[in-house]
Parts: sequence; structure tokens; C-alpha cells
Amino acid sequence: MEEKENPCVTDGILDIVSYDVLGKLPDPFRFDDGRRVSGQADWAARRRGLYKTAVELQYGVMPPENEWLEVEPLYISPCTKVYRIKAGPRAHPVSFRMKLLLPRNVENPPVIVDGDLCFNYAMDRAWLDAALDNGIAWALFDRTELACDIPDDRGRAKGPFFEAYGGLQCGAIAAWAWGYSRVVDALGRLSLTDGSCIAFTGHSRGGKTCALAGALDERAAVVNPNETCAGACSCYRTHLRARYGGGDKVLRSETLRDLWNTFGFWMGPLLGQYAECEETLPFDCHYLKALIAPRTLFVSEAAGDVWSNPVGSWQTTMAAREVYSFLGAEDELFWYFRPGTHCHAAEDVRMLVSLIKRRQNGENLMAGRFFRLPFRTEGLPSVFDWRAPAQPRIDT
Repeated sequence: MEEKENPCVTDGILDIVSYDVLGKLPDPFRFDDGRRVSGQADWAARRRGLYKTAVELQYGVMPPENEWLEVEPLYISPCTKVYRIKAGPRAHPVSFRMKLLLPRNVENPPVIVDGDLCFNYAMDRAWLDAALDNGIAWALFDRTELACDIPDDRGRAKGPFFEAYGGLQCGAIAAWAWGYSRVVDALGRLSLTDGSCIAFTGHSRGGKTCALAGALDERAAVVNPNETCAGACSCYRTHLRARYGGGDKVLRSETLRDLWNTFGFWMGPLLGQYAECEETLPFDCHYLKALIAPRTLFVSEAAGDVWSNPVGSWQTTMAAREVYSFLGAEDELFWYFRPGTHCHAAEDVRMLVSLIKRRQNGENLMAGRFFRLPFRTEGLPSVFDWRAPAQPRIDT
């Protein structure tokens, strides 16, 4: 197995000025009545408890099972195909477009689903070619066709998704995550890609969406949230102040209060009650990561993206690793810190591609690029003191 910890070997060292821990991360193996999971037979029941907090409290109530699916071709060429997806309630379906980009001369390729077609990077040639040149397709859609992305409460419950699911108590991220699953439905209908090798990715608010979609939809074999900031892969209970790359400016990480005050409509309506007391949350970001186990989770961050709390992201990944280890899937959890700041770079895609190819045909990973930290771990306060339950010995 690859070395998991090798501090301070990336370019652009992150200099931690202060790191405040508001409280310990809750134990994902402990039931509400105080009992602890005693074996994998208990895990399905405990996982439902993680869902109640990491999903329903954080993002709101998810929509019911999809009733309707129609896939209408709008433009067809050998490598570029555009479809209109109609899905949702049979009486009032939601309509949005999917752009499918296929690599040349590859039959039924693996596919990356990304809802960030509203971001400029999703049209960058080098970014797209990082996958296409490696025989991997893209299924792109614009999540804002489902729900509005307008700051403050002007954006809450606005858009076609909420018109179809009137009264549903959830935020925009839940609506956008629903779109990922409908794209997978459409890909299954079209039979142009490999349904056993589907990856989800997304950046920033799209990374939050990707993480939620990956937790909900087990058809995603690889889940890659990129620089999610608060609200998915960071850590609500830790606040970071740091300098990056030798600069003098001290930057800080995003807090739940920051998130709620500007983008509260992304989240479930009950999350705001914890904006000034994150330490009382009944979950933290390791719960959402744990819900993806035992499938492949790849958390990608930027060393200089202090707003995204790279230290907290690493620590909640370490906490989620306990769940991966418990399920015998420790080798399916990956993290990576790209030098630089907040963006979704072609380099990030190449790292994701290496994991897709690893799953597809056992190719070696990009040597030495994963599991490298841009900050020193000496002196960092511990954020959790529990470990995975020991598995009972089975005599043969």
C-alpha cells in the first residue's frame, strides 16, 4: 500500500498561523443510545444514523424515487452528443441538457459526470483533454438549470426542481446532486459508456454537490470532490489561519457562519441553527466521506486554498479512514494537495484519471503524487480520539 503520510513535500508550504479546534469530531461508530458498532453487521443500521445528520440535517430532505425519465437527442456527432433529459415527477418533469463528450476510437469508455458546465473551466480544452486523451468520456450538465445559484435567500427554493417538488425542505445542493443521478440514469439508457466505471467530480459548490451525489448514488465507483470549502469535505469544528508560499498575508478558512450568511440556500433549512456553535453539530465532514465507503473517494485540495481549510479537510479524511479501514477498504481512500489556489485544474483531472485507470485495468498510480501534505503535522491538535472497532476474529 502507498505511504499515507509524508509531510511537507509539495511545492508552496502552508505556514499555519493558528488552528482552533472547537471540539472533537463525533464518533461515527457510536449509536444515539451510546452503543458502539460491534461488527460489520451493525454498520448498515449505523450508516442510516449518519445519513440523518450528514445528509438530511446538512442538505435537507432528499426527493422521492424518480418517476420519469426521457432522453431526447438534440445534437449528435461522433464524439459530441447533446441530449435533453426529462425526469422527476411524471406530472411535472424537470428538463435539463447533458453534453456527452466521447474519446475517439474507444468503445464504452469510463465516464466522468460533472455538473459544473456553468463554470468556464468546464469548456477549457486542456481540462477536457486530460480525460479524453486517456480514453475517458465526460458527461457534463449545468446544475443551475435545475436550481438557481443566487446569493442569499433570494435563491432559496428557486428553479425547475423546486417547481416540480413543491414544498420539499432541502437546499440547492440537494437539487443539483439529484441531477447527477439523473445523468447516470440517462447514460444507462444510452449504453454509450461503461456503467461499471462512473466517476463523479465537481469544484467548490460543485464539489459539495459531487460529495453529496456520491454519498447518495452507489453507482458512482469513484467520487472526487474538489476544494469544497465549508459544507462537505472541510471541517466545521476547526478554524484555520495561515500564510501560503512564503507570502506575508494571513488568510483564514470559511466557517459555517460565512457559508450560512451568504449561501444558506445551498444547505438544508435547519443547518443555520449551528452557525455560531459548530461544536454542537451531531456530525462533521467525516460522516459524509464515510457514507461513500467502501467505494473510491478522492478528496482533492489546493495547498494555498486556505478558505477551503486544507488542514481540516485532511483531518476529517483521516477520521473517515477509520470507517474505510473498518470496511476493509482503506486502499480506496485517496487525498492530494495541488500547489496553488482555488480552481479546478487540468492537473486535478489527471489525478482523477489515474484512479479511474487504476480501477479499470490496474494501472499504477501517478507515483508519489498522492498522500503528500503541504503543512507540518507536528504540534497539530488532535480532532478525534476514537478508532474503528476491532473486527472479531473468525477461526477457520
